[in-house]
Amino acid sequence: MLGDDEDVFDSVTWESPSAPSHDAGVTSGHSGPGYRQNTSESDEGRGPHDPKWEGYLITSVKDPVKELAETKDAYVSYLVSAKTNLSIFSTPNPSSRRRFQDFVFLHDHLARDFPACVVPPLPDKHRLEYVTGDRFSLEFMERRRLDLHRFLQRLARHPTLQRSTLLRAFFESTEWHVIMHQHVAHPPGPESSTGVIDSISDTLLNAFSRVRKPDERFLVMRESVDKSEEGIAHSERIWNRVRNRTNDGGSEPGEDLTGDYHDLAVAVQGLGFLESGITDPLNHFSNTLLEFSAHLRHVTHTTTDPFLIHLHSLLAYSHANRAVLKLRDQKQMDFEELSDYLSGVTAERDRLAAVISGHAGSTGLGLGAYIRDRVDALRGTDDDRSRVEKMRKLDVKIKELQDAVQTAHETSDAFSEEVLREQTIFQYAKEAEMKEMFGNLADGQIEFYKSAMEEWERIIPIIQRIRVDV
Repeated sequence: MLGDDEDVFDSVTWESPSAPSHDAGVTSGHSGPGYRQNTSESDEGRGPHDPKWEGYLITSVKDPVKELAETKDAYVSYLVSAKTNLSIFSTPNPSSRRRFQDFVFLHDHLARDFPACVVPPLPDKHRLEYVTGDRFSLEFMERRRLDLHRFLQRLARHPTLQRSTLLRAFFESTEWHVIMHQHVAHPPGPESSTGVIDSISDTLLNAFSRVRKPDERFLVMRESVDKSEEGIAHSERIWNRVRNRTNDGGSEPGEDLTGDYHDLAVAVQGLGFLESGITDPLNHFSNTLLEFSAHLRHVTHTTTDPFLIHLHSLLAYSHANRAVLKLRDQKQMDFEELSDYLSGVTAERDRLAAVISGHAGSTGLGLGAYIRDRVDALRGTDDDRSRVEKMRKLDVKIKELQDAVQTAHETSDAFSEEVLREQTIFQYAKEAEMKEMFGNLADGQIEFYKSAMEEWERIIPIIQRIRVDV
């Protein structure tokens, strides 16, 4: 567990309630999962890969409204709002209305502008789990609102993404369409180069799919991601079975536990008509069974379904993290393959120099070199003048490759350092979400069993009043 004076999320820690609070009063009035404001004292104990939050950003998505309702261009807009003390925002309570396509733009361009960051995924555009009806139904809009709320929550937990100018404009700008066009026309950061890396790296990466000298730190991370995703997927499968056995989601009773209790209630009510002396108690018992069936259906919709959706979303979030690790491997492969390419070109240049100087055995540098010499001889281009010209071109290419290798090495190292910090951020965020997710599941189950106990306790005195003559 991290120390009390480190930059941690408020809700990540799993200590008992008696544990001392961190920086009491700093975030007063701004409670929520995963938000922390740094203090100067906390910076002293930070490690090189520990993230740094410069303030809090608490976001919400609510009030879905169908716009242009009577036209073919109808869409749903959502009220996005925030509470923050970050200096990049011009107001502590920014808000605006955005549609789903605006969220898509925000996601896609954050992923492009911050390739080393784990940008959380968006919900599928046309598909939501466990939801029936069209995209303008109340249930669909509410499920999408929750998914978009979680998306912004994850951005707000990230110490880099929470301070991006695009996210600020997303909350504050009254001319969002202008911002989008400007961002596309003038993206932040340096323009992508068109040098030697661009001309050969794609070919190299297609030819080789594995890092030759893997970093042990990232192997451990990848193994951890694999185990985590396996656990989440297994949990999702189990709870899917629980849901299907408890409630099939249909409006009519089906082949599930809810339907069984409903059918039992009907049977008990029919029995009450036959047993005239205990008709009233049996009717009460039948009503209790119906209420219990309704409680089962309610806990499915309010607890089990959100839990399953959150599990699926957390799995997708982990996939985004895996993609960042894969991109880091690609950066290292760029460096490795460019280095090999430089070695090959340098060897060819040295071979030509040896041939010109007339050193014995200078052409014995392998089958490839021998074949090139024979081809040059057939073409009549094996004279020293042509070799000197080739050497001149190779010298230029070697210089370009040396610069490219240096750039690729620096890029790979810098990217690796960023990914190490990113893994710490993702781990904090994942722990915060798991605590929230399992807490909501526990609260829902407790509420269900309390309600069920009250129903059964009410029927006990009624059953006990039935007189049995012996």
